[in-house]
Amino acid sequence: MIHTTRSRMIIITTFVVTIVVAIIAVGLGSVHISVPNILTTLLNGHDQEGVYTTIIWDIRLPRVLLALIIGASIAISGALLQAVMGNPLADPGLTGVTSGAAAFVLLILLANPELTHFIPLAAFVGGLIAAAIVYALAWRRTGITPITIILSGVAVNALCGGVIGFLSILYSDRLPSAVQWMNGSLAAKGNASLHMIYLYAIIGWVLSIFAIRKANIIRLGDQVATNLGESVTRIRIMLSILAVFLAAISVAAVGMISFVGLIVPHMARLLVGSDYKYMLPMSMALGAIVLLIADTGGRTLFAPLDIPAGILMAVIGGPYFLYLMRKKAF
Repeated sequence: MIHTTRSRMIIITTFVVTIVVAIIAVGLGSVHISVPNILTTLLNGHDQEGVYTTIIWDIRLPRVLLALIIGASIAISGALLQAVMGNPLADPGLTGVTSGAAAFVLLILLANPELTHFIPLAAFVGGLIAAAIVYALAWRRTGITPITIILSGVAVNALCGGVIGFLSILYSDRLPSAVQWMNGSLAAKGNASLHMIYLYAIIGWVLSIFAIRKANIIRLGDQVATNLGESVTRIRIMLSILAVFLAAISVAAVGMISFVGLIVPHMARLLVGSDYKYMLPMSMALGAIVLLIADTGGRTLFAPLDIPAGILMAVIGGPYFLYLMRKKAF
């Protein structure tokens, strides 16, 4: 009971911190906006002087909300993949889901830009194909081990990287328009990107809540799940599709962002334990905070440059991944 109360308090506190960080992020930039002015503009729809309305509603708020949604979605995706594959090294980026989705999206952006309304679907299909290949390569009779996940992910990432490189050369004249997207940048992402993704994200989050019980069952091991009368294969397929869906819509909106799905669930476990009833919402809140901080830092610390959040996450996530390997956390 004590552990349950503590976990709930940590989760509630983290969500409150997320809101505070979001408000602060809206105020940071080339034009500093105080918290009172932000709250006035958000509550009234405009500020008294009319100076900050456009900056907040059309530029910063959509970007902040997008970072929160993307971060939460990728973190949940990583947590679900870790349940499916039975180890804490599973991640949309490391398992090839991100690069698979990116390859299919880039195919549309560069080769068929008139079909941009199919980008979310293309990302989902690409992510599913990549996940299926990794799962098939990593599976052994004794189960899935961290090393087989890593090696399979490396192979699929290399394959998708080759496709991305080929498309980049083939359509080099159109590449500049996709460079920021390829680096996982939220720059110039406005209401259009937000409207494209928020409904999909909400659907994914709701389905994730209903999947908590299945995730808890599968993390106990195949034998336990079978003894409980559950179909291990069906659970894995269901959770994998949901995880790919959340990762794919993120890629469709802002491009490739790695390591959020690896770092955040691990942090969540340290704070609230491995029970997905608490770990999943904790991952959601932490993922939102982590990506928002990365994006806000990228656009403010290096001004006037706008460093893509995907690059900063790679710089942070790479050493953390090596730390996990070194500590044999899996």
